Amino acid sequence: MKIFVAGATGAIGRPLIAQLLAQGHEVVALTRSLEKAKTLAEQGVELAIADVFDADAVKAAITRTQPEVVIEQLTSLPKTYTSESMSAASALNTRIRREGGANVLAAAQVAGVRRYLRQSIAFWAIPGAGLADEETPLAFDASPAVAADAHIVTEIEHHLLGSPNLEGIALRYGFLYGPGTWFAPDGDVAQQVRQQKFPIVENGEGVWSWIHIEDAAIATVAAAERGNPGIYLITDDQPLAVREWLSAYAQWLNAPPPPQVSVEDALRISGADAVYYGTQMRGASNAKAKRELNFQPRPLEWIG
Repeated sequence: MKIFVAGATGAIGRPLIAQLLAQGHEVVALTRSLEKAKTLAEQGVELAIADVFDADAVKAAITRTQPEVVIEQLTSLPKTYTSESMSAASALNTRIRREGGANVLAAAQVAGVRRYLRQSIAFWAIPGAGLADEETPLAFDASPAVAADAHIVTEIEHHLLGSPNLEGIALRYGFLYGPGTWFAPDGDVAQQVRQQKFPIVENGEGVWSWIHIEDAAIATVAAAERGNPGIYLITDDQPLAVREWLSAYAQWLNAPPPPQVSVEDALRISGADAVYYGTQMRGASNAKAKRELNFQPRPLEWIG
């Protein structure tokens, strides 16, 4: 198939391009960076040079290349994972997801694209017992940034899945780890853990669901090839409470054990979102992806 990728040089975009090429697909990559374009061209990727905020340029690029499938992986996230850096990046990240994504989606519809996949997020389900699935409501009453992002995700997914004459698929990824992510051994969270700046909040009962960056790419290719329209949770088989994964992660990094802080201290130091992630977050089930995409994720790297 001919597949157009927006966000081709991001964390998922890079392994995604490699997987698509390995599976024999013809790949077109949207980029506005000539430096990044050179690297993509060396891989055998057709280039579409445009700014995602330029609706006419995006429309021209997709109309010219005539892909069967569009995969949208647009984000703008900081290199550091702190409340301050995430807050500072929020406006641009929201704009690129809303406005940039809307431009790509509109262009795909005009060009008669058959199937459209976009990146979404698996870890904002409403807190509760057991694992969330694709039908579980999102946490609109959670801490401020989580609630805001849950509303944005819902808005974007509804726009995609309600688009006529288009097979829309929303891929809700778990926390990404592996090369180029915050959780890589040379990533920002790893550095925070080494410095004991990433604590367990209270009893660390928040449950995180993970996905290796390369497994995210593999699942995305499978969804592009044979997924059904709708939502897929793309996570591994090991949702773990913070107290479990963070302690094991520190040991894997040969770092000191993570400190433990109270909810009150976490609120004062890092804010309500850190408390949500540390104590309330709910894990996600990958049963649908395993059943329909034959998805077989690897074990979490530092658990084995």
